[in-house]
Amino acid sequence: MDYVQKVGGVPVTKGDFTGLPESVKTFITHWVQVCDPKYLYICDGSQDEANEVTDELVERGPLQILTKYENNYIARTDSDDVARVESNIWTCTDDKYETVPHVAPGVAGILGKWCSPSDAREYLQTFVGCMAGRTMYVIPFSMGPIGSPLSKIGIEITDSNYVLLCMRIMTRVSHDIWDLLRASNEDFVRCIHSVGVPISSHRTIVNNWPCNPDKSFIGHFPSRKEICSFGSGYGGNSLLGKKCYALRIASIIAKEEDWLAEHMLIMGITNEKTGKEIFVAAAFPSACGKTSMAMLTPTLPGYKVRCVGDDIAWMRFDETGQLYAINPEAGFFGVCPGTNSKTNPNVMQTFFKNSIFTNVAMTEDGGFFWEGLEDEVVKCPIIHHRWEDKKGVPISVLIFGGKRPTGVPLVFETFSWEHGVMVGACVKSEATAAAESTGKKIMHDPMAMRPFMGYNFGKYLDHWLSLNKAPNKVPKVFHVNWFRVDEDGKFLWPGFGENIRVLDWIIRRCEEGSDDIGLKSPIGYLPRKGSINLEGLDKPVKWDELFSLPKHYWEDDMAESKRFLQLQVGEDLPKKVKEELDAQEKRINEELFA
Repeated sequence: MDYVQKVGGVPVTKGDFTGLPESVKTFITHWVQVCDPKYLYICDGSQDEANEVTDELVERGPLQILTKYENNYIARTDSDDVARVESNIWTCTDDKYETVPHVAPGVAGILGKWCSPSDAREYLQTFVGCMAGRTMYVIPFSMGPIGSPLSKIGIEITDSNYVLLCMRIMTRVSHDIWDLLRASNEDFVRCIHSVGVPISSHRTIVNNWPCNPDKSFIGHFPSRKEICSFGSGYGGNSLLGKKCYALRIASIIAKEEDWLAEHMLIMGITNEKTGKEIFVAAAFPSACGKTSMAMLTPTLPGYKVRCVGDDIAWMRFDETGQLYAINPEAGFFGVCPGTNSKTNPNVMQTFFKNSIFTNVAMTEDGGFFWEGLEDEVVKCPIIHHRWEDKKGVPISVLIFGGKRPTGVPLVFETFSWEHGVMVGACVKSEATAAAESTGKKIMHDPMAMRPFMGYNFGKYLDHWLSLNKAPNKVPKVFHVNWFRVDEDGKFLWPGFGENIRVLDWIIRRCEEGSDDIGLKSPIGYLPRKGSINLEGLDKPVKWDELFSLPKHYWEDDMAESKRFLQLQVGEDLPKKVKEELDAQEKRINEELFA
């Protein structure tokens, strides 16, 4: 077959290369020359394109149809291709300390990983010829509603049509991106991905899943706003609009432009009696319940919850000082085990159609199955009508949290913005399946951003602190812990839909702020006994145990948190955070009693 257009000798099988913006043509041409693909396919985001790619994946075998549902599919990866290759994720800057803090001598830093330009060049050599015999797909996408002043543009080049299909779910892929780039002076983030297996490779392909895990890496280049991923076709390793762009690169852009890119859900909570709605953003480490909270089914009468986003929030103060947030993603991406109609019915309803499942079991009748899934007798059924609002939604509350089985109370309110930043910097949680670790070890995950930091964490905290300035009206900051257990290892709080009772208290603290429902403690304001609505719970709550602050625990915890930040952030730790740490340690030593 003869093709009208060629780029560097490579035939264009779809799309008009000549009509693209010049900066885009330069970007594509460079990587065509490096990767040496057989064909070039310029995506348009249409339904016909989705049908074509899906049919091809089903025919070749990477996808199987889940016949029990509508437009649902299952894929299985090579078992060596893992979810998050944190040890091989780095950021390349000329100055090392733009990327990572000044850690103590002999200490391995965990808040980002730096790569020198010379080492990066060596890594990038693996892209030479990596797409030989394969098709190069060019994916234009918007993070956030197309045309929103809070949104950003990206273009991903990949040799995986599975990635193309998933990017269509997770971002807004559209031909309109080209017009938007032509009409504005805005640059775009450059995303380059390859599974690292040219057709001539002798590597054995498992489950129709090409990958090269022995050579996998993900590199970020802030100065040219570029992300390069090699060797893995799985999750955020290959869907470069997700953590790589939406958090690591976006956090750098946010610092430059005075906004925030955070690992946070966004939800609207409406009191149906008053009709008033409050929007909340909350940061928990991966697999700690963000999606469950974002799609919460309230058990407390009179409340309605609507989801704007379950994973990432981009937030900016407007000219009046109100903080507004958008969800830069278009779909949902999560960990399946433990998800069922009891833990999160809205999530279950969300993925009964138009979903791709990876590495889950398939039942004989064409359904999905995983650990914790009971017999289960739509876009998200509670998606907020403003989720595509180009202005975003107004945020009144920020919440941090994690899996803390002992010592940490169900909820507390911080004393100030600065205290809230310190509390966020001290977030810890049990290790989860989303990280490269095993066991029940409590790990530091500052601001729930440890794996996603794009630049020096000390400067990141400085940036947060700098936002408390006129005319900005900074939100109140809270910390929650649904996971505290008793001496028998049983959860003290029922969780799931009952978490609306805690959110109800948080909302009332924002609206009332009086000591009638809040009690000052060394770590923040705790609920006064009886101020959380417990009416109708199946079992009584052990209030005193749920909110106890064991002196020895908090003395040890504060000492350990201070040591962590001294070792990991060192001289880059902001003075104000140090002062807040010292002040809280002093309050604990003087005010808490065993």
